[in-house]
Parts: sequence; structure tokens; C-alpha cells
Amino acid sequence: MSVLSTVVFADISGSASLYETLGNERATEAVTRVTHWIGGTIEAHHGRIVKNLGDGVLAIFGDAASAVSAAAAMLRGHQERVSRWPLPLRMGIRVGVASGEVVDVDGDCYGDAVNVASRLCERAGPAEIWATETAVLLSGAAPSVWYRKLGMMEIRGKAEMLMLYQVEWRENEEPDSLTMQATLASNFAPVDSILGQIQFSWHGIDLSFTSTDVPVHIGRATDARLCINDPRVSRLHARIDWRNTGFVLTDMSSFGTWVRFEGSDVPVQLRRDACILHGIGEMALGVSFADSSAPVVKFQVAGGNAHLG
Repeated sequence: MSVLSTVVFADISGSASLYETLGNERATEAVTRVTHWIGGTIEAHHGRIVKNLGDGVLAIFGDAASAVSAAAAMLRGHQERVSRWPLPLRMGIRVGVASGEVVDVDGDCYGDAVNVASRLCERAGPAEIWATETAVLLSGAAPSVWYRKLGMMEIRGKAEMLMLYQVEWRENEEPDSLTMQATLASNFAPVDSILGQIQFSWHGIDLSFTSTDVPVHIGRATDARLCINDPRVSRLHARIDWRNTGFVLTDMSSFGTWVRFEGSDVPVQLRRDACILHGIGEMALGVSFADSSAPVVKFQVAGGNAHLG
């Protein structure tokens, strides 16, 4: 029998480099401590741990508000804890949240929401919570969180795109015009289209594009809107699109793209994948930021997204 539930998938980001730095035994101990702490936070918010998956935890909640509150408390608590840890141990946590019909079989759970929560966790950056629109609507009473609309996005394994949101969990930040207060009624007011603008900087060249200018191609080809003359960059390396209320970067290259947002030390790696560009950041094309000679393009996004009315 299927039951409407909210699934939370929490994963430790950057654990691979932890094993390289500390070795298997010490890294395993550190990761296990974090996953156990994640589990304790989930249970404190009335969630049920379904299983631990290496450096990840799959949990299920009876209501979406508790699930979102647990995810927010998880990242707040981890931020405070990790600030006191040695640098090599400062791993991040990312979370995916999805609501839907879930089937319980011998303590394990199955359903579309389980798969979607896992995919959202994969797409989220360190210290980010990504949620489906259904989860956002059902979690209207979740305290001390705000929602940032990411727009319609493709999810691997889904035939149709989903409307996604980022849960803003930092209590010392006030919501702006890009966010929605969770404690308002769970009904979305009609959204006015807000023109977005994105600016790129590369070796003294500054280019700005609005949502009406897309698609914008980045690459080595001379006809690319942003031409990067570096042999490690593919001819058509990446594409910028405007989807609903945000700029989306899609990697089309042979060797990948790394995106690093301001305030985060851990880049998002894309390989024939996509992510939402927001705020201020930079992207390394063809090679990672670890290579000091990497072709790095800086970006800044203004406008876009919407708020509850």
C-alpha cells in the first residue's frame, strides 16, 4: 500500500577527496560520525531512517514540514560543528527533498519520490537543499526557512521537467525579492516575469546578456557568443539558457565544467549535465580549479525568480 510521504536524501559532498587526504580508516571514521549525526537530526524531527548508503542517508517523513525542518536543522547544525574542525575534515552536506506516494516493503521504501530526492541531492551543491514543488506546497508551515525558485529543470529518469526550489536555511539572512516565505499560505500567487541578466568576465572582456538573448554558447568556436581561446575548451563547450526564472548552464563538452559559487570552496562538477547559475561565481572550463592555468570565467547573475504574494 502506498502512502503520501516526504523523502529526504542527505549526502556528504567531498568525501572522495577526504579518503585521498586521510586514508581509508580515518576518512571512514569521519564520514560515519557525520552520517550518524545526520541520522540523529532526522529522528529528532520525527523522521525514519530507511538506510545508510555509504556517505548518504535516506529517510522518510510523514509530513513535509518536518522533513524540511530536519534538512534545515541539519545544515545549520553542521555549519556550526564543521567550523571547529580541522580543514581536511570540513566536508559539506547536500540534501534532496521530494514528496509523493511511497511504498514500504520490509522496511525499505520505493517510489518516484525516492528516486527524485536522490537525483536532487546529486544536483544540489554543498550546503544546499533542493526540493520539488509538491514538497514546498506541503511544507507551508515549516518555520525559519525561505524558498528560492530555481525554475523548471530536467531530472534524469523523468520524462517531464519538474519545478524545483532551493530551501534557504540560514537564519541570519532576510529574504529578498528572489525568495518566498514558507510560513505564508501554501498557494502561489501569479508570478510576474522578471527580466534576468548575467554578466561574464574573461581576460578583461566583460559581456552581459539578458533572458531574451539566450541561448548563449560558450566555447572555442569563433562564432560562440563568449569565445574562449584555449585548447582545453571544446568548440561548443557550454550553453546558457533561460528556463522560467533562472539562467541554466548546460555542459556540452568533452572534459567537463566546474562551477564554484561565492562562499563555497567545493565546486559543482558538470559532465553533460546542468545547473542553475545564481549570485556570483566562476566556472573552470575543461580542467578543474586545481589546475592554476585553468581557463576560468567569472559570472554574476541579477534578477529572475519570484516571491509569494
